[in-house]
Amino acid sequence: MVTESHSASLRLHLSQAQVSTFLDEAFPTSARANLGEVVSLDLNHLRMRLEPDHSMMRPGDLVSGPTLMGLVDVAAYAVIAAHHGAEAMAVTNSLSIAFLRGCEFKTVFADARLLKLGRRLATVDVRLWQDNEERLIAQSTVGYALP
Repeated sequence: MVTESHSASLRLHLSQAQVSTFLDEAFPTSARANLGEVVSLDLNHLRMRLEPDHSMMRPGDLVSGPTLMGLVDVAAYAVIAAHHGAEAMAVTNSLSIAFLRGCEFKTVFADARLLKLGRRLATVDVRLWQDNEERLIAQSTVGYALP
């Protein structure tokens, strides 16, 4: 979690609607539908939802790893934008992910929480789940370099 002294200075720069608009403008229209939608935003937390389509399926009727990694990356990008401001030039500098179980072909949620938001770097914890927040599909730590 974000440290106490850091969380005291942490504030939202964008609303949920503004984050959604920012994502719509930052990504090509053809790709945007496959990247999930913002469903809630609070201080230090953003939740996205992805309704998988057949292009995201892998053998075994599961949602593919690349699809899940894309959702993780966009959720991290979105929570950073909400707290840092809409700067399209923030870039992923690291992403590690642990796939904990197969992702069934149904709604997937991503919970992104800031671990650190500095002037040049941000670190985000992203957890993917389906029916139960306690039964994770994947956990990821994402690093971003900020402009």
